[in-house]
Amino acid sequence: MTDAPGGAVPLSGGRMTDGVVKVDDSVRRPVSDSSEFVATLLKVFEQQGFDGAPKYLGQADGMDILSFLPGEVPARFQVWEDGQVAAAGALLRAMHDATRGSELAGRSPVVCHHDAAPNNAVFVDGLPTAWIDFDTAAPGSPLEDLGYAAWTWCIASKCTVPVERQAEQVKILADAYGLQGPERGAVVDAILERQARNARFWAELMASPDTAPAEPEVLASRIEWSRREFAFTASNRSVFEDALA
Repeated sequence: MTDAPGGAVPLSGGRMTDGVVKVDDSVRRPVSDSSEFVATLLKVFEQQGFDGAPKYLGQADGMDILSFLPGEVPARFQVWEDGQVAAAGALLRAMHDATRGSELAGRSPVVCHHDAAPNNAVFVDGLPTAWIDFDTAAPGSPLEDLGYAAWTWCIASKCTVPVERQAEQVKILADAYGLQGPERGAVVDAILERQARNARFWAELMASPDTAPAEPEVLASRIEWSRREFAFTASNRSVFEDALA
């Protein structure tokens, strides 16, 4: 990591937002179409006492200013321990509860992060303690976040971990979230929907190479990954459903 002009330190790791820097105890991100919604969301979190997200500090020079959260953000997906998966599930539930019934959620049950993957979590002492990068946050169903979290925290088609063990971790995530009743039976569909949507998302970006955030070969690899993960989850559907029953 190299210091940017003015003492700003670039923060890497995001796939969609360039120009994010750390200045002293703050993070500065280019203002975007989502800035107003995210600012309101972070204020709701603060009002509700949810400390698992940055605080919104204002705008200056075309940048949103957020509080910096000390800790580690994983650079890559990996195999997570049960305690880490459980902590992610509990953190996701706390985030959702902070928006449940709010004006920001509108007619939806909660506001979803929509990218609650390990690479958007801050780890302290080995456990996820906060979410970052709320650019895709929007009103939605908890299952939208749970489907993606179950995939990115627990499931991998190219992995030495047996599928039965992966399914056990999906159960750990759902249990830690407090998911009950019929919603548990909907988790696998939520995972598959997100995997399919991911493939479509990257394919749409690849169709517009002039504005795509990555090179065509990178986009192609993400499409292939999403489709491979979908096929793996679909072929092992009963294993995941049995674990959640």
